[in-house]
Amino acid sequence: MAISIRPLPDSFAGEVSGLDITRPIDRTDVAAIEAGMNAHAVLVFRDQHLTDEQQIAFTLNFGELESYKSPGHIRKREDHRLGPGIADFSNLDRQGNIMSADDRVWFFKLGDRLWHSDSSFRPAPAKYSLLSGRVIPSWGANTEFADMRAAYDALDERTKAEVADLICEHSLVYSREAIGFVDLTTEEIAAFAPVRHPLVRRHPVTGRPSLFLSAHAGAIVGWTVPEARVFLRDLTEHATQREFVYSHAWKPGDLVMWDNRATMHRARRFDHREVRDVRRTTLAGQPPVRA
Repeated sequence: MAISIRPLPDSFAGEVSGLDITRPIDRTDVAAIEAGMNAHAVLVFRDQHLTDEQQIAFTLNFGELESYKSPGHIRKREDHRLGPGIADFSNLDRQGNIMSADDRVWFFKLGDRLWHSDSSFRPAPAKYSLLSGRVIPSWGANTEFADMRAAYDALDERTKAEVADLICEHSLVYSREAIGFVDLTTEEIAAFAPVRHPLVRRHPVTGRPSLFLSAHAGAIVGWTVPEARVFLRDLTEHATQREFVYSHAWKPGDLVMWDNRATMHRARRFDHREVRDVRRTTLAGQPPVRA
């Protein structure tokens, strides 16, 4: 059966069929998926019950895994439940038990419920992210995606001119402060030092401009912080209107792949007393191209 990608109803995302990604795939399939990513920016693969090794192998078809010496989390490497190359976005501790609602790591994870783009707080933000649903709660836990290309296109001409040359500062400190998590050590604050990115970026393959927004963006160079944050909030409200958003309702075995260069996303609430085991692989990107 040949691979096919169909647009999901009332959405910019696409659904892939005719492919078993638990097995090696050929160059033709890789090219079809990359073309689908350029068109849709979010692709859904159903009934893919992956091991961590299979997920990593599939991810490597599209680039190199993201790897940084500086941390992107407050959890120490020795406290991770999973092996190298795959990130744990579950509500489970190292022993596989549900985290306490008072756990410092759980507080930090709650920041993922804000709209963001993966690794925007890095000098070279992420390319693709791939999230595999292993155990899904009975209620909630959707992941929502916003099309930042369409959001840019829908701006009025005056706002397009205003944002064209703006540079934002991104840091994990900004997104965690936004939810009231200020319990950061001196070492963590130093590790999360702000980086600068253009507010409008151009996709390196398609050439399409898009807004580069994220909860990690907390300042605009040359602006006062209050004015910058109000403006960024206004832009985020514009970019996350329902017409620009796809909400993915998870089923066990789903794998969702998205392009951080063209989207934002956020996790949604679920019953913390139930297990949510989702695992992410992330591809290294390049510094954003200013549009």
